[in-house]
Parts: sequence; C-alpha cells; structure tokens
Amino acid sequence: MNKVSNCCFSIRNLKTHLKKHWFLQKSKPTMENPQMNNSDGINCNSEVRMNSEKGTNLGLANANIILNPDFSSGLHCWHPNCCDGFVVSDDTDCHPGVSAESMGRYAVVTNRKECWQGLEQDITGRISPGLTYAVSACVGISGPHHESADVLATLKLEYHHSATSYLFIGRLFIFLSHLLFAVLSFFYCLLDCSAQMILISSCRTSVSKDRWEMLEGTFSLSAMPNRVVFYLEGPSPGMDLLIQSVSVSCLSPTNYEKSRSIHCVADEDENIILNPRFEDGLNNWSGRGCKILLHTSMGDGKILPLSGTFFASATERTQTWNGLQQEITGRVQRKLAYEVAAVVRIFGNNVTSAGVQITLWVQAPDGREQYIGIANSQATDKDWVQLQGKFLINGSPSKVIIYFEGPPAGTDILVNSLVVKHAQPTPPSPPPVIENADYGVNIIENSNLDDGTNGWFPLGNCTLSVVSGSPHILPPMATDSLGPRAPLSGRYILVTNRTQTWMGPAQMITDKLKLYLTYQVSAWVKIGRGATGPQIVNVALGVDSQWVNGGQVEVNYDRWHEIGGSFRIEKQPSKVMVYVQGPASGIDLMVAGLQIFPVDRAARFKHLKKQTDKIRKRDVTLKFMGSDESSLFGTFVRIRQTQNSFPFGSCVMRTNIDNEDFVDFFVKNFNWAVFGNELKWYWTEPQQGKLNYRDADELLDLCKSHNMETRGHCIFWEVENAVQSWVRSLNKNDLTTAVQNRLTGLLTRYKGKFKHYDVNNEMLHGSFYQDRLGKDIRAYMFKTANQLDPSATLFVNDYHVEDGDDSKSSPEKYIDHILDLQEQGAPVGGIGIQGHIDSPVGAIVCSALDKLGILGLPIWFTELDVSSINEYVRADDLEVMLREAFAHPAVEGIMLWGFWELFMSRDHAHLVNAEGDLNEAGTRYLDLKQEWLSHAHGHIDEQGEFCFRGFHGTYTIEIATFTKKVSKTFVVENGDSPLIVSISL
Repeated sequence: MNKVSNCCFSIRNLKTHLKKHWFLQKSKPTMENPQMNNSDGINCNSEVRMNSEKGTNLGLANANIILNPDFSSGLHCWHPNCCDGFVVSDDTDCHPGVSAESMGRYAVVTNRKECWQGLEQDITGRISPGLTYAVSACVGISGPHHESADVLATLKLEYHHSATSYLFIGRLFIFLSHLLFAVLSFFYCLLDCSAQMILISSCRTSVSKDRWEMLEGTFSLSAMPNRVVFYLEGPSPGMDLLIQSVSVSCLSPTNYEKSRSIHCVADEDENIILNPRFEDGLNNWSGRGCKILLHTSMGDGKILPLSGTFFASATERTQTWNGLQQEITGRVQRKLAYEVAAVVRIFGNNVTSAGVQITLWVQAPDGREQYIGIANSQATDKDWVQLQGKFLINGSPSKVIIYFEGPPAGTDILVNSLVVKHAQPTPPSPPPVIENADYGVNIIENSNLDDGTNGWFPLGNCTLSVVSGSPHILPPMATDSLGPRAPLSGRYILVTNRTQTWMGPAQMITDKLKLYLTYQVSAWVKIGRGATGPQIVNVALGVDSQWVNGGQVEVNYDRWHEIGGSFRIEKQPSKVMVYVQGPASGIDLMVAGLQIFPVDRAARFKHLKKQTDKIRKRDVTLKFMGSDESSLFGTFVRIRQTQNSFPFGSCVMRTNIDNEDFVDFFVKNFNWAVFGNELKWYWTEPQQGKLNYRDADELLDLCKSHNMETRGHCIFWEVENAVQSWVRSLNKNDLTTAVQNRLTGLLTRYKGKFKHYDVNNEMLHGSFYQDRLGKDIRAYMFKTANQLDPSATLFVNDYHVEDGDDSKSSPEKYIDHILDLQEQGAPVGGIGIQGHIDSPVGAIVCSALDKLGILGLPIWFTELDVSSINEYVRADDLEVMLREAFAHPAVEGIMLWGFWELFMSRDHAHLVNAEGDLNEAGTRYLDLKQEWLSHAHGHIDEQGEFCFRGFHGTYTIEIATFTKKVSKTFVVENGDSPLIVSISL
C-alpha cells in the first residue's frame, strides 16, 4: 500500500501530486516485495488474541498489542511497505552503520525509494475507541549522506463508506503553517478520502546515525474504523530504517475489559443453530430426502433424550445421505472456524451400529457446490454418542445447510442436540521439558546377552535361548546416529516353538521412557528355515492397549537383515512392552543387538548444516568494472539474496483460493504448487463423460499469475478404493479405452503446463489397473504420457519409503519397482517420496535417500507432513525432514501436503491455524527459509573484486560510490567451480 509523502515535494506541486496519487491508487494493485514478506500473509488480527510474547490478554494495561514486537519471529505480522525488510539476529554481523555495542536482533527496512516507505502492522481488533494508547519504539537509521533524519509513527484509519485512498499529513501537522494545513485539508476534502492518516501525538523523533533512539507518544480514537494500520516511516529515500522493538499499550483498560468480557460471554453462548434441542418442536428443521419426527421417547420408553425433553428422528430414509438438516445461511461467517458438537444414536432396521456423519453443504453464488465433512463417529442403537468436529468456509456462500447422514437406508438417525459456535483458538502448546535425556543410551537391558536371557521373557509359550553367530557391527542406521561404538558381542536370541506370529522375545521398558523424546529402534534379525517365502519381522511396542510400530523389514532365511524404525510417546502410559514378532508360526526367529535410544537431533543438525553448505552453496567472485576501476577500491557493497532457487511447494485446493489470507501466505512462502484433488481422475470425471476441469484451470491460473511451477497429481491412482465406481465397473476393453481417453484428454489439455506428473500413484500399495489390464499397463501409462507431453518429468510416487515402517515400500522394494518399469521402457524421470511421517529420525531418512540415490534420478518429497498435538514437537519433526532433504544431493524439491488447519489430510499437522495464526511449526519453517538465504557485505578489494559463498538463487547487490548508488541483480546457479560474475558500474 502506498501513501503520499509530503516531505518529498513542495507546496507548489501539492495539488498535482495528490490527484496523481489518487488515480494511481484507484487503478493499480498494491506493490509488495514477494521475497521479504515471508510471513505477511498471516492474519494477525483475531478479535480475541493472546500476546504472542507474554501470553497476556491484549488490551489490558501495560500489555503490548503489537505482535512480534522484538522481531523474535522474523517479520511475522509485519509488512515492509513497498520496500524490503529483513531481521538481523543476535549472531549475525551488525548492519553497516550500526555500532557493535548496539548489536542484537532488530529489523532493517531497506530499498526505500520514498520517505513514506517503512514497516507496518495491522492492529485492527486490538484497539478500542475512547481509550488512550502509549507508543514507544527503539529506532535507528543507516545510510549515506545524512547525519540525522526524522522517524515517524503513524496510524492509517480506513472506513467502508467510500473508496480507499492514501494521504499522509503527519509531518505537515508539525512543520507547516496553519495556512498550508488549511490548503492540504481542502485537497483532502476534494478527494473524499476514506482513509485518514493521523500522526501519533508527539510520536516523532530525530535520529542520529550509529545510535538507537526512543520514539514515544500517545493516541486515542473517538470512533472505531474498519481497519487500523500502524506505521513506522520517515527517513529520506535511500536511508535504511532500523527498528529494535515496538510497543503500543493501553493506558486506561477498565472500560475495555468490561466490553470485552461481555462480548466474550456472548460469543461462548452463541449457538448459530436455531432450536438446537427441539424445545420449539421441529421449527427451523427439515428432512433431507426423508421425514422427520419429534419424540419424548421411543422403543416403548426405552429410548429417552440424554438431555432436555425432546429429540428428533430422521425416518423413512431411502439413501445414506438422508437426514435432519438446518439452513444456516447468514448465520455462518466466512474465514471463521466453527466447532460442532451433536448427540446422536440410531434406531431400527436391525442395524446395531453404523457411522453417522455431520456434513456441510455449501453453494457459491456461481452455483458451485461443496460438501464439507465435519464429524463422524460410530453410533449404536444402545446409547447416545457425541459427534465433534470443526469447519471453516473460505468463500462467501449463497446458501449453507448442515445435515446428518450415514447409516444404511431404513435406519433412523436420532438427534438430541446440535451446537455450532465459533471455535476459540487452541492455546499454544508449551514446549516439552525433557531432563536428563541420555541421548544415545540404549534402554534395552542386557542387549548384548552377556547375562544370558536375563531381562528378557518369552511373549507366549515360545522358547528363548542364547546362541553365537550374529554380526559384530552395529546396524548402519544405528551407527549413523551413534557414531563409532564398541562392537556387538556376536550373540543373539533364538526363538523356537513359535505357534503364533506375535510370539517372540519381550522386555518391559515403562520406567525407562521419557515423554516427547524420539527413540530410534535398531536390530539385526533373521529367520530359520521352513518359510515358503519372505517373512515380515516387526519390532512392536504395546503401549497400554495400543500397538505402536517400531519398524519392520521383509526377511529371507539365508542372511541377517537390518531393521530400523522409530517411535515417540506423548501421553503418560501405565505399561510399555517392547517385543519382536512377525514370521509365520513354526518359523524360528533370531534377534541380535536390539537398540532403543533417544536421538540427539541438535548433533545431527550440526552435521547437516555442514553438508548443506557443501551442496547448496557456491563460491562467488564479483568482478567490478568501471571507467575508473582504481577508485573502486574500498567501496562498500551489500549483497542480499532475494530468493533461493530450491523448490519449496505446498498442496493447494480450489476452495482455498477463496480465502485471501490463505492465498497471501501461500504465494509469499512457496514457489511450487500441487493440487490436492482437483487433477485426480475421480475429480475431473466423477461420472463417465462428465468432465470437470474448471477447478484445476482456476488453480493453474492462480499459480501462473504468481510465477509458481506446478506438479500434476495424479494421472492414475493404483489403489482400488481411490478409483471411482464407474471405472471399477468397466470390462477390460472398456477400461482400456477409458485409460487411453484419460491420458489423451488430460495430457493434451495441459500440455506444457505441469512440470511433473505422478503417473500412477502408489503402485507399491495397489494393483487395480495391473490386475485388470496386465503388467504392461503401468509402463504403457508412462510411455503414452511421455509421447503426449514430452516436456513433463514423469514420477513414481509412494508412501512410507523413508521411515522403515512398511515392508511393502522399503527403499529396496522401490528400487526394484523402478528398475522393472525402466526395463519395460517406461521413461521414469523422478522418484516421489510422499513423506507422511511420524517421529522422523534423520539417519533412517538419510539411509533411504542414499539407497534411492544410486538410481541417479531426482528425488522429491511430494506430500510432506508431520503430526503432533504439541506444536513444538511438530516443529522439531518438520525441521528434521526439511534439513535432511535440503542437505541431501539427490533431493531436488520439497512439497508440503498443505499448511492450513482444517485443510490437511492429517490432524495436528498444520503450520497456520484455521483463522491465520502462525504456530511454532510455521515459525520454524519460515526461520529455515530465512536461514537458507545468504547475505554479505564488505568492501571491494585492490583487484576490484568481492568474494562470498552463498546459496543458489537470485541476488541483489548495492554499491555506493562517491558519485552514485548502483543496484544490480545476478543469479547463482548450481555448480562445483567458483562462479565469476562481472558487474559494470
């Protein structure tokens, strides 16, 4: 957003300038830097919010309403206004012009072409009219030719009653005569401005170079605008504005507290469902394809309401989607998260248990329909059960209906109550406190079997004995985590007389585990003779009544196999048992050197940072040339990377683009996209011959408008339950024709528009097309896709490849699968690892990448997500995956499988909550993106050169000579040899 700076022009051209500015703002979109505003798209204005730094209720006395006031989360919630900005951290060289004793974390606002360009934050919803607010900011300046400059704090107030314009009058309030102020006010009225700019009282300071100064003042609003934006601005063009901290706090909170408490109570009690407990009969309710009845009891008095006097039933249901419904159009707001709770049960038709679901039907003004599944649970005819869920509507719907569905036709749905209200934000998770982690220490007792089978017991009536002859070295994945260790004893547990697959050696480890720690599992395993084929061996944990997978591998009887995996426990268990199981009954099992130890992620990260420096950076020499090259010696240069060339992408769905907050975050923090459903066959052709490419087309348009590359996911999906019913019903000849039509239709329509295609998704886990059309069909899909769009790279894509949890998709199985396709002539161009992972361990992930890397094909993480209720643990897991991928030479791109709450396939995997607030996992992602940008500054040497080492990507360089200031752009591409860049001045 631009606004006019009156410090940059005279009285004589004031009228002309204002008119020109009015026209530009009405006809041009806002200009913002797409690289530096990494977190600007996040909605920092929830109506009730906790201060992110102190956890205090905003608006209270001495509580800072500014979010991220000390830039500890980078530029989160701050917007550089038509300029650039970045944060200098505690361990970074200080900004040129800032004295060493002033070093610390602060924001730098640079590339300022106008006085009014600076840093802003939207504070709407965090202030109230009639209250007085105190403002203070620690600010500085840096730049050539000036010893001092003004820094201003300003508010912009917007109202909806007329078009928005931008006018700055703050400095004129202070320095212009009354006559000039009257002239300016006259032009302001002519323009009929709806955005008023007021200078915060006394909030102006003259700042000297090399010093931090405190800017202080107060303000009060007589009425509440629709939007309020806080600005820091003022130095002359070319000067950098430095900001160390900002505070805006309420001086008179009493009335505010009272008004907020009333509002919050109303919010908590406000159920948007009318007649939610049927106390007014069936008013406001109707049947969706069925009849509805009101009851006080049913079943000869055996069924009574759980609460209240009444309940309703949906009866004479002929379809699973029939049920009670209520229209909530006008009572539900877009971009607000709602929590839903209902009490239900089923009755009749001899059905004792069935799934009941709450669904939202949304119709857009253009007629587009959307079905949103909110909650589902297994209901019975014996008891009432509760359904709970959340939803959010991105767009502005013309009609919204909430309804119940699910049980088979003929079975009644009974509803006792339904509550739909605004969901209060979930309080941030506290970081887990882990003491005495003992990283790398094996918690398994007598692992080396020095004391026979002491500490072990047989699970089931099998027999344990100790035998010699197992490997003496640690399994490779354990070695990668632990480093050099003493060799193993060579002894192993032999398990005989096994009459069930679950029988094997076991230990109790309840008291040895710590919550939130990630444990790596490692062992050597082998099976005896007698098996008819490969057998699955699994290290499992019984955590109370829950089974937890600690890793599994497919083994043959003739050799020892490494087994690796991981797990984490986040709730205090009463009992934890670890055991090894898997081969068929009657097959002997051998286990050696079982290790379970907590992983030291910090130590791993140090290694990865060094590896990252080797493969993602390049030495660069800038050679400066000019008319008088000798005068360049000692000239100061500043280099800033604006974009890393490594692909970081995310999943996006058509409904997301109706939410401008989502789009803002998406386009600012990712450079690739993949569609969640909109390109899948069941979406583009849900009924035979009825094609729907509209959603994909609109997503492509969004990506194209922001210069984002796209992956095509997916042409086919080999798992049968992901194939639409009309395709499953085709005979062989018709299915062959349908496959050909799908290839031709999709690849011809989008030729050259998708850089990648996942050709046949999850072939390691499904075989629908192969079973019906023969083995050759898979290679045929690749070959035909390549003929139709030779520019696209064709990928295989599967899950659990990287975590050791699934023997079907081990790296070895994946390699065999790819080689088999290539032998059939399939032009496989890339390897997709989905990356839906729990409790990742770097050494295990890296081992899989190393194995797959021998094929020489680019590897992409195509659907990466991690899940944990605790957002700090989630952030740690995400950092593991991002660092491992970025540090591996075979990995050429990372796609997140979404980032916004309620629009991800897994719960507790989001980086941004439903209403736009960044959590710790999101902050970690943005921090890593910033870490992987290089900045440098210094002076040109005697040879007219400046050298640095930087990440691959796009850079800007600024050179300030005695006569001019020059800005250039250059690109650092991947390469082993130093890059020489010639720059003419």
